[in-house]
Amino acid sequence: MICRAIICNFVGINSVTVHSLTFMQEKIVILDFGSQTTQLIGRRVRELNMYCEIVPYNKFPHDDPSVIGVILSGSPFSVYDEKAFRVDLSEIRGRYPVLGICYGAQFLSWSSGGSVEPAGSREYGRAHLASIDSNDPLMKDIPVGSTVWMSHGDTITSIPENFHVIASTDKVRIASFAVEGERTWGVQFHPEVFHSEHGTQLLRNFVVGICGGKQDWSAASFIDSTVAELKATLGDDKVVLGLSGGVDSSVAAVLLNRAIGKNLTCIFVDHGMLRKNEFRDVLRDYESLGLNVIGVDASDKFFGELAGVADPEKKRKIIGKGFIDVFDQEAHKLKDVKYLAQGTIYPDCIESLSITGTTIKSHHNVGGLPEKMNLKLCEPLRLLFKDEVRAVGRELGMPEHLITRHPFPGPGLAVRILGDITPEKVRILQDADSIFINGLREWGLYDKVWQAGVILLPVQSVGVMGDERTYERAVALRAVTSTDAMTADWAHLPYEFLAKVSNDIINKVRGVNRVTYDISSKPPATIEWE
Repeated sequence: MICRAIICNFVGINSVTVHSLTFMQEKIVILDFGSQTTQLIGRRVRELNMYCEIVPYNKFPHDDPSVIGVILSGSPFSVYDEKAFRVDLSEIRGRYPVLGICYGAQFLSWSSGGSVEPAGSREYGRAHLASIDSNDPLMKDIPVGSTVWMSHGDTITSIPENFHVIASTDKVRIASFAVEGERTWGVQFHPEVFHSEHGTQLLRNFVVGICGGKQDWSAASFIDSTVAELKATLGDDKVVLGLSGGVDSSVAAVLLNRAIGKNLTCIFVDHGMLRKNEFRDVLRDYESLGLNVIGVDASDKFFGELAGVADPEKKRKIIGKGFIDVFDQEAHKLKDVKYLAQGTIYPDCIESLSITGTTIKSHHNVGGLPEKMNLKLCEPLRLLFKDEVRAVGRELGMPEHLITRHPFPGPGLAVRILGDITPEKVRILQDADSIFINGLREWGLYDKVWQAGVILLPVQSVGVMGDERTYERAVALRAVTSTDAMTADWAHLPYEFLAKVSNDIINKVRGVNRVTYDISSKPPATIEWE
């Protein structure tokens, strides 16, 4: 699930990726056993101003001297399943402080001789700590009666002799344990989720109290260390950056510009599926930032390659490859370009490939890339979550309207048009989307929404306009609230606003006679429809 592994899988060993890593930045390593909340563990650790990295369960960086602690995530498997993810922890336990969460705790006990068995009924939801060993450092300042969140089908029924229980609930005797003679702990509940009342305190106890974390991870420290690393790694090499107009690539551009200045050339590609007037507006913004930007109108190329293509994965891969092709062509017009930079961030990579190898959906920055590239990859933000990217942008002094801009998919409106792509469909969607987004701004709702847009549905419906029957297209409005795009809830927009937008779209956008509102949350739905 870690981005580094995903990029290597796609681009092959002949491509070198510049990481957004810090020089000897102390870190917590989270071993990912496939849990849906692994990234949430990372977010909670980052919120403690501690740097952390998520790596596959079997890819621990044994030679990294900056590791100060290890967290074992949950997993969709039972520890006794044949397909369960298992790893030899002998070189980790005793060398680093270790905290196992849910499956991680069960694996620690089971692999040491303890018993893990199916629970009588799935233990899911709120529970309360009925007893706590307040002398144990993991349980410092966590009161009896605290709410914790359980989510497991198995339970630890016995622990090895050198393990001892440090917390229990009314139903789970071994809710948490410590290992005598080593700095190893396990909890069967999930301290990373919001519902665990003192979960952040427990993680602080581990990360700061037990591991000794200095809590020096911040936007400012990220900028200082990343700029230093980019200077050292890139040297005098030339870099071409693919701008999308969004927050991520814009922040990446300003960060790289600070590091290498005139050696950065930005390319902003109009694939014909941007928002209304976006190509013009974004170029104006980038010029105000002092960036060296080349605008490329490649809309004919993309429309031609997408003609008749309805499958969303094929559309994403075509557009992803198209971006690389255009960048490669433009880079050859420049002299001595060595690197292709992108604004890839953590959630992009997380959604593209799970640890089990199951594709959720390809992101344009990590999907559709050729096996061998003529340019090396440079992705200075790919270990950051969206809110961290915005914090970096503010620290860099970027204008607020760029930093607070909603996320927008790299493939643009192509993945908001269900079915094949045509210029007429794009025109309809651009007009409808413009009314929706401008309406959010006018009503003071834009900054209260994480992401918003309009989806053109592959259906037509009967309507009446004037005295005539119409048979035209339907669109769906989509607006969600979120903090990091890993989960999202549909935005509860005022009915009056929705009524106004619906009327404006139907009355002003030729070809649309019906407007719906999407009230699906993530999960189970994704933010984008495709």
